Amino acid sequence: MKPNSGTLVINIMNGGKAEAYEGVYQCTARNERGAAISNNIVIRPSRSPLWTKEKLEPNQVREGDSLVLHCRPPVGLPPPIIFWMDNAFQRLPQSERVSQGLNGDLYFSNVQPEDTREDYICYARFNHTQTIQQKQPISVKVFSMDSLNDTIAANLSDTDIYGAKPVTERPPILLTPTGTTSNKVELRGNVLLLECIAAGLPTPVIRWIKEGGELPANRTLFENFKKTLKIIDVSEADSGNYKCIARNILGSTHHVISVTVKAAPYWITAPRNLVLSPGEDGTLICRANGNPKPSISWLANGVPIAIAPEDPSRKVDGDTIIFSAVQERSSAVYQCNASNEYGYLLANAFVNVLAEPPRILTPANKLYQVILDSPALIDCAYFGSPKPEIEWFKGVKGSILRGNEYVFHDNGTLEIPVAQKDSTGTYTCVARNELGKIQNEVQLEVKDPTMIIKQPEYKVIQRYGHVSFECIIKHDSTLIPTVIWLKDNDELPDDERFLVGKDNLTIMNVTDKDDGTYTCIVNTTLDSVSASAVLTVVARPNPPFDLELTGQLERSIELSWIPGDENNSPITSFVIEYEDGLHEPGVWHYQTEVPGSQTTVQLKLSPYVNYSFRVIAVNEIGRSQPSEPSEQYLTKSANPDENPSNVQGIGSEPDNLVITWESLKGFQSNGPGLQYKVSWRQKDVDDEWTSVVVANVSKYIVSGTPTFVPYEIKVQALNDLGYAPEPSEVIGHSGEDLPMVAPGNVQVHVINSTLAKVHWDPVPLKSVRGHLQGYKVYYWKVQSLSRRSKRHIEKKILTFRGNKTFGMLPGLEPYSSYKLNVRVVNGKGEGPASPDKVFKTPEGVPSSPSFLKITNPTLDSLTLEWGSPTHPNGVLISYILKFQPINNTHELGPLVEIRIPANESSLILKNLNYSTRYKFYFNAQTSVGSGSQITEEAVTIMDEAMASRQVDIATQGWFIGLMCAVALLILILLIVCFIRRNKGGKYPVKEKEDAHADPEIQPMKEDDGTFGEYRLFSFVSSAPF
Repeated sequence: MKPNSGTLVINIMNGGKAEAYEGVYQCTARNERGAAISNNIVIRPSRSPLWTKEKLEPNQVREGDSLVLHCRPPVGLPPPIIFWMDNAFQRLPQSERVSQGLNGDLYFSNVQPEDTREDYICYARFNHTQTIQQKQPISVKVFSMDSLNDTIAANLSDTDIYGAKPVTERPPILLTPTGTTSNKVELRGNVLLLECIAAGLPTPVIRWIKEGGELPANRTLFENFKKTLKIIDVSEADSGNYKCIARNILGSTHHVISVTVKAAPYWITAPRNLVLSPGEDGTLICRANGNPKPSISWLANGVPIAIAPEDPSRKVDGDTIIFSAVQERSSAVYQCNASNEYGYLLANAFVNVLAEPPRILTPANKLYQVILDSPALIDCAYFGSPKPEIEWFKGVKGSILRGNEYVFHDNGTLEIPVAQKDSTGTYTCVARNELGKIQNEVQLEVKDPTMIIKQPEYKVIQRYGHVSFECIIKHDSTLIPTVIWLKDNDELPDDERFLVGKDNLTIMNVTDKDDGTYTCIVNTTLDSVSASAVLTVVARPNPPFDLELTGQLERSIELSWIPGDENNSPITSFVIEYEDGLHEPGVWHYQTEVPGSQTTVQLKLSPYVNYSFRVIAVNEIGRSQPSEPSEQYLTKSANPDENPSNVQGIGSEPDNLVITWESLKGFQSNGPGLQYKVSWRQKDVDDEWTSVVVANVSKYIVSGTPTFVPYEIKVQALNDLGYAPEPSEVIGHSGEDLPMVAPGNVQVHVINSTLAKVHWDPVPLKSVRGHLQGYKVYYWKVQSLSRRSKRHIEKKILTFRGNKTFGMLPGLEPYSSYKLNVRVVNGKGEGPASPDKVFKTPEGVPSSPSFLKITNPTLDSLTLEWGSPTHPNGVLISYILKFQPINNTHELGPLVEIRIPANESSLILKNLNYSTRYKFYFNAQTSVGSGSQITEEAVTIMDEAMASRQVDIATQGWFIGLMCAVALLILILLIVCFIRRNKGGKYPVKEKEDAHADPEIQPMKEDDGTFGEYRLFSFVSSAPF
């Protein structure tokens, strides 16, 4: 045995025999308090015996029959591992037809000619001794029916009946286990292995079921081609009948294995150490289960309790020992033994009778820090016998803590489930038993929680852009936070593009690899918070690739492609473009567009085009680069499918017809040698078509035509292979000429002073000599009837579209003389004018007077001067003057109206109030009515005596002297204040200044009078001059 140790060393390296030490060992440890013993330890030497010699006969078997090659290895300790090999040390192949059983035998469900060999060798490997034993080789020879018939034929005469039966199929029979039922016992917790191997032709298939239940789902395995059922960690619930069924096309057979799960003893309640104080009661409980039910026995200090020294405080009751009023001499180590036929359990329990005063193990003045609203656990680890009672106090002289806001744990810990700010302070733990009392103080501080008040937000950014995540925090001022940024729960890449600021993370020149989840983690010594946001990097899609053309036809082809990476923005569509390498090489044209979910499209083709295609992907960010062009595909030539569009016939001169059209594009020609056949004939005249074939142009001029007559026109495309379909006809006209006739019977109806209506008769259509576009009315003002002065004549033109015969002339000036004429208009121009028609407009209301001035204000009068209206619009008959006073609150007084003859241009208003503001309204009148008015305001001057008194006060010498004396006094006070301040004294200058306000402003505050400079009147004009 090793010194100072309980380890026993058995060394047989020096010639000892292991068999000499075979047996059961047990360790006992003793001191003055008692003895503890270990479980039994069994020592058995390993064995790897040799194979017994036996004479093996060759196995001769008919094709299709079953065969079992027995291994029968020697019994070793532990049992050997069995495997079959050949002479070349190669494992023999196994299958549903050939497999090794649990006992090591090799089973053939049916033999085949290829099974013939002379080196079937069974090996047994003893792992503990690291040796392998080999059985003698077994020979197997399989006779086929053909070879057996040949042998029989060689030994029989022609008259004998011979012949072996051919290979016949057979229903399954079980090779192992035999019979229809068997039994199996397994221990709880072990692995249950059940085996069924069947013979038959064809090779049977094995299936397993449990009668009256299901196979345990998570613990069931099938091995050896389902011939072995394996259930791990079996329990009593796995007992029952398990059926294996072997089946082939000819039938089935089955075997039922009745499984019983036994159990070595296992603990329900193992005895635990017991600490009691003198006079206390206690119990040791030892409960175990097993199948069969284990028996319980007790030992004291390694001696069966029945023969151990008596202890009056101890009483054994089956699986329980009851202690009553223990004394210190009752200390001992007790062993509980639970045994059945499959094993036993042993457990030691120390009953320690102590008398100890309380001790507190938590350090004094220990500081606990917690976060607001989180649980606070304040320790008070203690020891003592009898077990001390624990009480908690807040503060040194506080009251005992009670109530639902506290949780008191058995180990002395005080829990405050939701700590608040007022939970901060000193807490006192008191431990007491009958042998003494002790207390300990600890400190609790409640901190504000760390919060992320501005969390990072989900961002979508285009490639090569800049992005920033915010993480603004708020924390307790006494805690030092540290901020860590993670990408996809890992450290940030070591890249200078990642800039970590105080409260943000910025990523410059974002690339695709920056896509992911970014997390801001804030740690303090007490708490940790985090917030995450996803960054999605988007970009235009990558171009499609692998373009392929299939299904080539004359007028269609199928194009397919593989989309490129969409770069986090779904592809919404694909644009297909084509290049015509024959007519427009290097120029790409739009062909079609398909949804983003489509990667194949059927394209329509035109003849005589050398097609190449490319595909462009589109997402919300933009368009991808074009794909690489597809292979070229040249379509065959054909007649044109269509004729030129937008065919027109419009003459440019009175004697020609210009025929124009839109030429076909290159791929529309459908073949080489594109030309056009132009045909025309006069409409409604029995003429033959005139035709001409022209080159690939877009215009042809027909000369010598009558003026403005209709023509039927058609243009047909043709190429070297033939003509396009017959074109449709269009109507055109030869060239126009100016109209020959002026409109007649022009009449004017004056509606009011500014509006007139003009009528005329339409001209004959033949005289128009072109497309009638409408009529133009030329009109102009000859003179104003109120003024005889000549003026520059400005003609105005109104155009009336179509075949209208009347129109309105707006915007005329009242009381004026006008002239007008009318002309017909076609595509060539205007025809001759009709004779001038004279008409006059009646009077209207005048415009406002050109100005209004108010001059020479006195105490009771004002002088008004004005100018006549710029546009009298008739004969002026009078002027209307209205005025009213305005008081200090801007209220208007009574309105006075005066009518003034039209030939007057000034007026003196008398008997007005002094120092009063007046508002004037002035307008002119014709016989039709009053025109718009002009307004002004003016003020009469104040009383001269009052004004002179106010001026006299301000200019008196005594007043000026008083003001100078006050100014001198203020200056002296300022000098004194400055001197005292320089000497360090303090003087309330501001208060003194406030007490001696400037007297010059007093008269202005006290007197409501007006100084002399306000004698001048003022007025405001509200109308333009």
